[in-house]
Amino acid sequence: MENTEISPQDLANKAAKVIAEKTGVSHHDIALTLGSGWGGAAQLIGDVVAEIDAQDIPGFHAAAVAGHGGKITSIKLKSGHHALVLGARTHYYEGKGVRAVAHGVRTAAAAGVKVCILTNGCGSTVSEWGAGTAVLIKDHINLTGTSPIEGAHFVDLTDAYSQRLRTIAHEVDPSLPEGVYTQFPGPHYETPAEVKMARILGGDLVGMSTALEAIAAAEADIEVLGISLVTNHAAGFAPTKLNHKEVLEAGAAAGPRISQLLADIIERISTTVL
Repeated sequence: MENTEISPQDLANKAAKVIAEKTGVSHHDIALTLGSGWGGAAQLIGDVVAEIDAQDIPGFHAAAVAGHGGKITSIKLKSGHHALVLGARTHYYEGKGVRAVAHGVRTAAAAGVKVCILTNGCGSTVSEWGAGTAVLIKDHINLTGTSPIEGAHFVDLTDAYSQRLRTIAHEVDPSLPEGVYTQFPGPHYETPAEVKMARILGGDLVGMSTALEAIAAAEADIEVLGISLVTNHAAGFAPTKLNHKEVLEAGAAAGPRISQLLADIIERISTTVL
C-alpha cells in the first residue's frame, strides 16, 4: 500500500538522515543496486564503513526475494569517495507500490549521490547472449503501466542511461554489448508471446526491475549506468521452462567474473567522474 501520510521526498530525506547518522558519512557519491549475480562486487570496491539492516531505515523493507540482500552498506572507495550499496531492492510485483520501488534511488539522491549503478539478472531475446553475458543497458521499454513520477512533472528520458558512463564501461571492457531492457511487472515469467512482442518492439532483455528506478533517477538528476546479467534465454527463446533456481545458479556461476568487471568500472568512474 502506498504511503500517503508523507511525501516520497520527505521520506527519502528522513532515510538519508538516518543513514548519515548510522554510518557517520554525511555525503555519499555513488549508489549501487546489486541484482541477481552482482552482489560480490561490494566486497571488491573498498572498505565497509557501516552495514545497516534495511528495516531500520525509514521506507525500506527486508528483501523479499531469494538472492537479494537486506542490508544498506556504506563503503569507502579506494579513491576516498563513498558508495551506498542498496541491498534491499523493492520490486514492483511485491505490491508495496511504485513509491517503494523508487525509494532507494530517492534516498540515494537525498544522501548526495550523483551517479547510480543499477544491475539486474534478466532473460535474453538475443541468441548470441546466453547465460553469463553482461550487457550495458542503453535504453528501456517500461511495460509496467506505471511511473514513479507523480503529478505534472515532465522528465526527459532521452539519456536515461548515461552515454558518458557507458563509454567508461567500454574503456574497461570494449567487448561489452549494449541492449534495450524491457521491464515487465512480474512476478510470473513472461509468456513466449509477450517475449516475442518485446523483441518486436526492440527489447533485447526482459526482466522485472530497473526501468522504474531509472525513471526516478532521471527525475532526481542522477546519472545512471545500467548493467544486466543474462541468466537465461527468455521464454520462447529458451529450450526449457524457466525457474528462479536456475536464475540464481547462473548468477552464482558468473558472479566472480562480473563482480570484478563492475568493481573495475566503479574504480574508473570514481577517479574520472566523481
